[in-house]
Amino acid sequence: MCTGNICRSPMAEWVFRHRVEEEGLDVEVDSSGTGGWHAGDEADARTVAALRRAGYRSAHIARRFEPEWFAEYDLIIALDEGHLRALRAMAPDAGAREKVRLLREFDPEAGSDLDVPDPYYGGRADFDHALELVEAAMPGLLDEVRAALKDR
Repeated sequence: MCTGNICRSPMAEWVFRHRVEEEGLDVEVDSSGTGGWHAGDEADARTVAALRRAGYRSAHIARRFEPEWFAEYDLIIALDEGHLRALRAMAPDAGAREKVRLLREFDPEAGSDLDVPDPYYGGRADFDHALELVEAAMPGLLDEVRAALKDR
């Protein structure tokens, strides 16, 4: 989950899709935004370029997060503190709020800075940096998902 669902969240979606497919995990991976102003748009071309440079594929149409999705998903990942607050505010109950986590919580090297900065107003280096931060969190996120699947 990011703001407009055209930069960070599609990036995280496709990196995670790649990882779960490599491992053969049976999980649904999707992304959305807190706002709907980009709904129906493809991912930002700079996001797609960063993903392709790193060897990932991408196909994406932006959409806004809907509160009823709390019931459908076991884990909802926010890319920064603002998204975390927005998601928890729309959660219907404490159980739904507990499903919302920050992506960088899963990166042991993240320290106290858990935001993936929005690259939208930046250039290639900003998109590549966002991708690096996303990739760094993937091993920990995969561990979390594997543990949840084992508990089922």
